[in-house]
Amino acid sequence: MEPGNQTSVSEFLLLGFSQDSEHQPILFGLFLFMFVVTMLGNLLIILAISSDSHLHTPMYFFLSNLSFADICFTSTTIPKMLVNIQTQSKSISYAGCITQMYFFMVFGGMDTFLLTVMAYDRFVAICHPLHYPVIMNPRLCGLLVLVSWFISLTYSLFQSLLMLRLSFCTKWVISHFYCELAQALMLACSDTLINHILLYMVTGLLGIVPFSGILFSYIRIVSSILRIPSADGKYKAFSTCASHLSVVSLFYGTGLGVYLSSDASSWRGMTTSVMYTVVTPMLNPFIYSLRNRDIKRALQKVLGRTLYVQ
Repeated sequence: MEPGNQTSVSEFLLLGFSQDSEHQPILFGLFLFMFVVTMLGNLLIILAISSDSHLHTPMYFFLSNLSFADICFTSTTIPKMLVNIQTQSKSISYAGCITQMYFFMVFGGMDTFLLTVMAYDRFVAICHPLHYPVIMNPRLCGLLVLVSWFISLTYSLFQSLLMLRLSFCTKWVISHFYCELAQALMLACSDTLINHILLYMVTGLLGIVPFSGILFSYIRIVSSILRIPSADGKYKAFSTCASHLSVVSLFYGTGLGVYLSSDASSWRGMTTSVMYTVVTPMLNPFIYSLRNRDIKRALQKVLGRTLYVQ
């Protein structure tokens, strides 16, 4: 962009879904409901896993980390949106926008990596069941999560620091309900080549590479399941990864829809964004507990204990 019309920016305006005041109470109630359900559902999953020694296994260790990441992922965008609707303000400070952008990338990246790690866990459990306890030892599980955190934190920090060097034009309006990185870059008057190069590189790192890992894992899993002679054995093997496959399909399906959309700032683009930033984290606890007897039993213990204390 041309260097003219540059000025120091103190805040951005988030247009959100609707500027019609009649729709604001409906949007507020809808997103408040989804936010509360997301918080409660994922917190219950974490409490159930931490309180039941039978669930102290690699699969549930990764699931508890995913629930924590989902809580934080949703918390980066929805509370600010609710405050703006309630106060009838669309502004977010410059520092607040960069901070929101940073944590959105951190926890979005964590979701991607954890889903990949969980696919690898299911691959080892089904394709190498006799070696599962040796391969998926506590040290490796902890290392996989730590590496996921390191990559997510490092990339997000680099991208945020690169954003700080940019100058912005007089138009500070973001046609979204949160500070979306690509749209913020479009508002910059200074050179954004380095930002876009890093964005495209990491889109491949956080999108293509993990998805390829998940795809490879499930190709091997399906191949192993088909070699099981009994129908009952096939059903049991598939049921251990059905929940994860559902979550992966929902997350990547809606995420891909956002980035393939011709206009991410349109109503359709923002609705798709809501699907993977809010709806997917909200549904994850239900998907993982719906057909999982261990989780159901642990949740009953947690809820029963809570009711007893009251």
